[in-house]
Amino acid sequence: MGTILVVDDEPDLAATYERLLRRVGWGVVTVGTRAAALLILAARPRPALAIVDRQLPDGDGLDILRAANASQTPVIMVTGFGSAATRRLALDEGAAGFLAKPFSSSQLLDLVRVVAGAGPPGGPAASSPPPPPPHPGIHC
Repeated sequence: MGTILVVDDEPDLAATYERLLRRVGWGVVTVGTRAAALLILAARPRPALAIVDRQLPDGDGLDILRAANASQTPVIMVTGFGSAATRRLALDEGAAGFLAKPFSSSQLLDLVRVVAGAGPPGGPAASSPPPPPPHPGIHC
């Protein structure tokens, strides 16, 4: 299926993402800083998808979003500040999806499936085109 980059400075939350994503067949690379995420996005092979927290100890997750867009890596932006303005900013900057914390495991996995165009093993192939979003940017 490929690898998902998880960027979150909350170790328990990052571990939860990793468990959920591995359970459905994804490889996962987890980092807790903006700097580490930017290094991974500059290297090859690039992740198939990035899940990025907006607020990180060394900067703004929007910087990671911009770098991911430049490398054609789709991003799901997550944040504890789920205001309409924050959502709009992330989507305007090119996020493929947005989740406000707290969110359910099924919301995360459903959004990953839509954005990455792949489901769990036995589901649609990773190379299948993703279904079109119902609205520009995916809102959960």
